[in-house]
Amino acid sequence: MDRTRPGTQTGNHVAKPRRGDAPYLFVALRCDRPLEGAARICLGRADEVTVGRGSALAVRAEQSALRVDVPDVRVSGQHLRISRVLGEWVLEDLKSRNGTLLDGSRVDRIGIADGALIEAGQTFFIFRTALPQAGNVLEATALETPTPGLESLVPSVANELERVRTVAKSRLPVLLQGETGTGKEVIASAIHQLSGRSGPFLPVNCGALPATLVESEMFGYRKGAFSGAMEDRPGLIRSAEGGTLLLDEIGDLPLPAQATLLRVLQEEEVMPVGGTRPTKVDVRVIAATHRDLPGLVAQEKFRNDLLMRLCGFTVNLSPLRERREDFGLLLSRLLRRIDAGKLTFTPEAGRAMLRHSWPGNIRELEKCLSRASVLAEDGVVELEHLPPSVTAAPAAPVRPSEAQLSADDRARREQIVSLLREHGGNVTSVAKAMGKARTQVQRWLRRYDLDPLTYRR
Repeated sequence: MDRTRPGTQTGNHVAKPRRGDAPYLFVALRCDRPLEGAARICLGRADEVTVGRGSALAVRAEQSALRVDVPDVRVSGQHLRISRVLGEWVLEDLKSRNGTLLDGSRVDRIGIADGALIEAGQTFFIFRTALPQAGNVLEATALETPTPGLESLVPSVANELERVRTVAKSRLPVLLQGETGTGKEVIASAIHQLSGRSGPFLPVNCGALPATLVESEMFGYRKGAFSGAMEDRPGLIRSAEGGTLLLDEIGDLPLPAQATLLRVLQEEEVMPVGGTRPTKVDVRVIAATHRDLPGLVAQEKFRNDLLMRLCGFTVNLSPLRERREDFGLLLSRLLRRIDAGKLTFTPEAGRAMLRHSWPGNIRELEKCLSRASVLAEDGVVELEHLPPSVTAAPAAPVRPSEAQLSADDRARREQIVSLLREHGGNVTSVAKAMGKARTQVQRWLRRYDLDPLTYRR
C-alpha cells in the first residue's frame, strides 16, 4: 500500500489541502434514529471540534473551535475531541461514560487518518481531512426528497448529481456507468421524472432478452413477419413513445441489434421486423452498464459509433464503499422503500455495516435490510440478524507485492499513483487522464492495492 489506509490506527497522513478545502465531520449513521439520515459538518478553519450530547443535532462556535451536539442518550455531555496537533489530526476521548471507538477499538488518544470511522454511543462519524468547502456549516439530509437518488453529502458526488438535474431537462442521451447495484435505474427514473416528458419510463434489461428475439422485442414486428407473428406488435422502443427508455446492460446487446438501434437514434424512427415503412418515434434514451464499453469497442464487440451516440452525457456512479459518508442517507431511503421505518440498530450491527465493503453496493444493502426486518422481531437489528458476509471481520485482500509485479505493472502503478495525487483521489478524473474507463481503473486500484481515499484533498 502506498499510504496508510483510511480508518486505521497506524499512520497519521493528512492530505495536503487545496485552497478552499476544509475538514469535515460526517454523521454517517444514528443507530437509534436511522430514518433521520445523515449530516455533514464543515469545520471551516477550526482546528478543533468537540462532540457531546445535546437535545438536537446542532453546531455552534466556541471561540476558535466548534461544538457538535448529538441527541444520543449514550453520548456524554463532553464525549470526544478531534484536534489538529502539529499538522496531524488527533482523536481524544474526554473520559466519556461509554468510551470512544475507532474502527471498533476503544481509544483514549490517537492520531487518525483521513476517512476514520469514529463511534460515540449509538452515533457513527466519518472524519475527512480536506474536501471542497460547500454549503452551510451543518447540512442534514431531508427526510423526504422529490427525486430519490439525486442526493449526496459528498461535495464531489453532489456536484455531479446537480449536473444530472440540469441535463435531465434536455433531450441529451445519458450513459450511466457503475458497478452492479449502484442504483443506475434509480438515477434513470429520477432523470425521467425531472425531464417533464409525458410518456412512460420503461426500463429494459438488454441482457435478459433472448438473442434470437432481440430485434423483434426491441423494434416490434408486423403480422406475418415470421411464424407465430399473429398480430402487429409495437416493440419496446415504440412502447416508450413520448417518454424515456432505459437500456440497462447495454453492453450485452448483440451487434446486429446495435446497428439497428444506432439507426433509431440517428433517424428517430423504427423499422419493425417485416415492415416496409419506418415509424417516427419520440423517445429519450438512457443507457446503463457495468461493463467497460471502450474495452468492448477495442475488442469489436460494441460499435464505437453507437457509443458516441449514447454518451451525450456520462454519469459515473461511485460504489457504496467509496461514499460511506452517504451511508445513513441511503439506509434511511431504503428503510422507507421496504416499509421498515421502525427498525433501529445496535452499535455492533451499525459498526459491521459501516465496515463492510458492500461488493453488491446499494442492492446488497437493500437485501441485507430486508432480511434484518424479518428476523428482528422486536424491531432492533442485532449482529445475528445480518448476513454472515456483513458480520465477518474485514479481511485484508491478498494482492501481489510491488516486487512481484511485472515491469509494465510497476510502471502503470506509478502512473496511477502520480495521477491520484494530481487529481486528489478522484477516480473519474484519473480515468479521463488515462483515457480509460472508470471500471478499468478501479480494477487496477484493487490489483495494485491502492486506495483513492488516501489521496483525497
